[in-house]
Amino acid sequence: MSLVRNLIRHYDGFSLEIPSWEIPDTGVSALWGPSGAGKTSVFRVLLGLDACESLDWNFKGINIAKLSVPERRLGVVFQSYELFPHLTARDNIVFAAKARKLNDKNISDHLAKLVSDLKLDTFLFRRAHQLSGGEQQRVALARALIGEPRFLFLDEPFSALDSDLRNEARSLVQSVITQRKIPSLLITHDQDDLKIAQKTFKINNGRLVDTV
Repeated sequence: MSLVRNLIRHYDGFSLEIPSWEIPDTGVSALWGPSGAGKTSVFRVLLGLDACESLDWNFKGINIAKLSVPERRLGVVFQSYELFPHLTARDNIVFAAKARKLNDKNISDHLAKLVSDLKLDTFLFRRAHQLSGGEQQRVALARALIGEPRFLFLDEPFSALDSDLRNEARSLVQSVITQRKIPSLLITHDQDDLKIAQKTFKINNGRLVDTV
């Protein structure tokens, strides 16, 4: 288990108060709740984008909360994907790999596997702004995975897709994550997304209120 303690932070008119939280260190877990429940705030604190002096996050003997953001080695698929529009799909992925200081051999090996698993070959050399929503999502996932993160965050990853693409995207994401055995936290307001989660945590008003 990944143990989060003292995730307590006060915002203007809103507070996160999660004194203790055990997140599985395998498979996909979900943090689910309505808009304004605190999901994004939890994500930002764990990622290190919002400061939280009291936080401890023990993951396999490492207190991730005490590391700098780059040292945390966390993968992220943002809701809006955050790709560089002028770069090709390949260059977006390689940029992330170089930022993680992977050598050329590792980049080549990991990229080839991701291209195969995520079926990127037909648009690998197209610029990001030319890609469909589903294609951008797959590139964003490849970019998050190429650095071999110790933990992966998926921030509303299916919300920008057409409804008929979501089930296909969920299945693909679940398959790739399971294959790589990377523990992941899916942040979502959509109950249909919970189909791919082994454990679901419900949040409301900044507090965990239920576990399934």
